[in-house]
Amino acid sequence: MTAFNELMAFQRETSALGQIAGRLGWDQETVMPRGAAPQRAEEMAAIEAVLHARRSDPRVAEWLEQAAPQDEVGKAQMREIRRAYERAVKVPADLATAIARVTSAAQGTWAQARADEDVSAFLPVLEEVVSLKRQEGEALAQGGDIYDAMVEDYEPYTTGAQIAAIFDEMRPRLVALRAAVLDRPEPTALSGSFDEPAQMRLSQKLATTFGYDLNNGRVDKAVHPFSSGSGLDVRITTRTSETDPFNCFYSTIHEVGHAAYEQGIDKAYLLTPLGSGVSMGVHESQSRIYENQLGRSRAFTGWLFGQMTETFGDFGIADADAFYATVNRVHNGYIRTEADEVQYNLHIMLRFDLERALMAGDLQVSELEAAWNDRFKADFGYAVDKPSNGCLQDVHWSVGLFGYFPTYSLGNVYAGCLYQALRAAVPGLDAQLADGDTSGATGWLRDQVQQHGGLYAPRDIIARASGVEPGPEPLLAYLEEKFGTLYGV
Repeated sequence: MTAFNELMAFQRETSALGQIAGRLGWDQETVMPRGAAPQRAEEMAAIEAVLHARRSDPRVAEWLEQAAPQDEVGKAQMREIRRAYERAVKVPADLATAIARVTSAAQGTWAQARADEDVSAFLPVLEEVVSLKRQEGEALAQGGDIYDAMVEDYEPYTTGAQIAAIFDEMRPRLVALRAAVLDRPEPTALSGSFDEPAQMRLSQKLATTFGYDLNNGRVDKAVHPFSSGSGLDVRITTRTSETDPFNCFYSTIHEVGHAAYEQGIDKAYLLTPLGSGVSMGVHESQSRIYENQLGRSRAFTGWLFGQMTETFGDFGIADADAFYATVNRVHNGYIRTEADEVQYNLHIMLRFDLERALMAGDLQVSELEAAWNDRFKADFGYAVDKPSNGCLQDVHWSVGLFGYFPTYSLGNVYAGCLYQALRAAVPGLDAQLADGDTSGATGWLRDQVQQHGGLYAPRDIIARASGVEPGPEPLLAYLEEKFGTLYGV
């Protein structure tokens, strides 16, 4: 067996163990008994110790030195294994284990503090998470920028400064569009009661409408919707609200975008570094284009209006045009995951600046709630009313995902580029979507982006698919045209 084959066999075993760890995380957020949290923390710490030992195994360095694949795929596998190995060996094993243990426990603490509206109950464990993650960042950065080292986990080859430059370009036009739209009359909001089991049935239909394969996946409920797994086992969760079925439906479509990416990757890459999405920004481009450019389009919402009428009867919206306006209603709100397309990126910019300050030591955990509330008031013009609508609303920091938030907006930027190319490539797109047929769009995305997995670097895959270097102009133009027309501004 060649050095390359030995390396790939070892890597597949490591990836399989990583999938098991992911399944433990899925279980924790869906069906695990609450009282099991302390034991689960130990289980997660134990498997992380095994994973870290494998990821930093000296044999990996030897195989990397000896292996010499000649084809594009083999070279890409080596590139990603080398990048992961060089990061793994910088982090002490006891630190990696401690992070896994603390973040597993912190997730449960966060969920309870959020339910109780009690920030003080969460801050001590968050302080511990931040301390450990800063130690990890220092080990990875080796004298460089800690936050850049964090971002590398989620968006390789990208820095905090590059992200800040993109956000600085986006902010003025988003703020101007938001102000213009909010100055206009607001479309009718959805009201009434919507049976939650019926929501879940329609949610399943939406999942399959967007190409989700239930033979290799499932739809469950969780406090915070997410997608988990890759290859042959890719699971999603959604959530229901008796008064807001859009929360369920668009959370489902969003997570299906993530899941379709993982299910669409070439099976030859199964359990290898190329067998998962190349970055969270590219991942988010899929979920956001499914949810927004496709799912909230005039064409598709016409079909969805018929589905909701069939499911719930008359629910107070007169026709498909009014329904389209309601789906895309721009309104004040606190929750990132419920934000409209105009304001969503402003929520991300808030989190990006705060977590970057936390990692730099410029903001202390004890100051986080006040800093969040002050920034929110400055950006949105009204005060946070309770912690679950403020700094306790997201799970990310409790589980140590620093550097993750900006990839949501990078995903929107990438989605803007892809949608511009998609419309040119699929001229009958609107007619298809009006019939509830997403296959033209999802097939193009699978061929251009999803099947390649980690074969190409993040910006490269978007450039190859869209024909342009990734930048915010296509997204901003799309938002200004869509909402300018909707609101007459």
